[in-house]
Amino acid sequence: MHTNFGVIWRHSTNNSRKRLIVPEGVTMEKERQTRSIPINYEMRSEDGEPIIEGYFAVYNSNYEIAPGMSESIAPGAFQNSLSGDIRMLINHDTAMVVGRTTAHTLELRDDTHGLWAKAAVNPKDSAAMDAHARVERGDVSQASIGFEIIKEDTEIREDGSIHWTIREAVLHEVSICTFPAYEETNIAARSAERDTVRARQLQGWRESMKERLKNGT
Repeated sequence: MHTNFGVIWRHSTNNSRKRLIVPEGVTMEKERQTRSIPINYEMRSEDGEPIIEGYFAVYNSNYEIAPGMSESIAPGAFQNSLSGDIRMLINHDTAMVVGRTTAHTLELRDDTHGLWAKAAVNPKDSAAMDAHARVERGDVSQASIGFEIIKEDTEIREDGSIHWTIREAVLHEVSICTFPAYEETNIAARSAERDTVRARQLQGWRESMKERLKNGT
């Protein structure tokens, strides 16, 4: 059975416009981040066990953080961390584990489309079965990931907006979520980075003007 909900990560409308790449882009501190999107969950049974699977992140799709700030995840960003001890949770609650890679109850795949996950739900786990039932009915239709950013690019676009492309990240968990969320701490962190980038840009302009005045140009 398929419960279909379109992914709404927004595509940039000005991909053809010239962009200024910041030579020394700001990288976020290594702290836990979360991102959420609607998901196309697939529900079925395998060897008598209920299965939840779908794409928990979609690559090269722009996600609007706030006005003037957006980000995307590059293909392969999670590739180096998929062999770790990763869990599928319910609403990022570490007490509500649906599957785990080291227990071979969670399978992850990184392909050109995004980060795919499949969990075998324990029929004896009432919380996991409740989550499975809510997803199957369509009451829960969000997916989320918990990760740390290792490498990213920062771009300043012609319209003054800033875009971050996450190139490498350490994946800790994927979650079935009731509500999408871009946590206030993440917005605050990105806003601080935006201010830093703009301050560097202004400083660079000032230095350039001083040099021009000095040389009489």
